[in-house]
Amino acid sequence: MHRQKILSRSLIVVAFALLAAPWAGAQQYRIAHADYGWRDHRVDVTQRLRELARHDARFRMGNSTFGIDPAPGHVKTLRIFAKGPGGRDRVFEYREGQVVDGAVFSGWGRGDWGDRSDQDRGDRDNGFDQMRGDRDHGGSYMILRALYGTRRRNVDVTDRLRELARHNLTFRMGNSTFGIDPAPGRVKELRIFARGPHGQTRVFSYREGSVVDGGMFSGWGHGDWGRGGWHGGWDSGRPR
Repeated sequence: MHRQKILSRSLIVVAFALLAAPWAGAQQYRIAHADYGWRDHRVDVTQRLRELARHDARFRMGNSTFGIDPAPGHVKTLRIFAKGPGGRDRVFEYREGQVVDGAVFSGWGRGDWGDRSDQDRGDRDNGFDQMRGDRDHGGSYMILRALYGTRRRNVDVTDRLRELARHNLTFRMGNSTFGIDPAPGRVKELRIFARGPHGQTRVFSYREGSVVDGGMFSGWGHGDWGRGGWHGGWDSGRPR
């Protein structure tokens, strides 16, 4: 009888260990950064993910989660770049509409991850350069001009955007952001006209209420952009 009790207790301990092991291992990945989109049309959502993590252990993600659709008409993915035990790198990829479970990552609820200085140092030391290709490509666009409104009624908000960029990496924009409503009663857009690393132009379009992520643009925080170079109008270029 005594031996049976010992055996039963041993089995319980072993079973608990087997159940706990995957859980413990799952929490050993620390987030470096995250992006959302399709192919090379992606935005950095690290800050937004940090905000979500402080309130939800699990959530179903999509355009409404991040307040932006970087690639209309395409099924997008969330990519979370993380570092595991021993400095191993791993990319967790979630298809639009899937549930993200924060239990996989260490420090999830505290949001004390994704620090830029740690990220940059870690990328160099642990070989994230290749995985960051699309993200770096997106961050090389130089802003030329910004317009806010509708096709028929819009205003130049380049100077105001420059002021915002000096203080915020990301922000949710609307009439109050720019201090004007150029088209009352209509849903407006912010259109940012930019030039890429090879001289190509691109239009970034954000629907009213969306989150603008400065990580897409070079020199964002310095505000040393938007001082000419764009002579087109609202419909110039193709919004992305």
